[in-house]
Amino acid sequence: MGRRKLEMKEIENNSARMVCFSKRRSGLIKKAKELSVLCDVDVATIFFSKSGKLYQYCSTDRTWHDF
Repeated sequence: MGRRKLEMKEIENNSARMVCFSKRRSGLIKKAKELSVLCDVDVATIFFSKSGKLYQYCSTDRTWHDF
């Protein structure tokens, strides 16, 4: 039994949209961590929620001006 294909459209229910954002954000950050470890690369992700809140992940402690 496989997963069903999701239609790509905005989720109308605000509560369901925020739950989906939270889960997908966590999944993308997990994949970024895996990519960093497996391929020995520096990875950075930046997310802004609809309310403007910033979420970020960086695989190293370097600052942006170090690049």
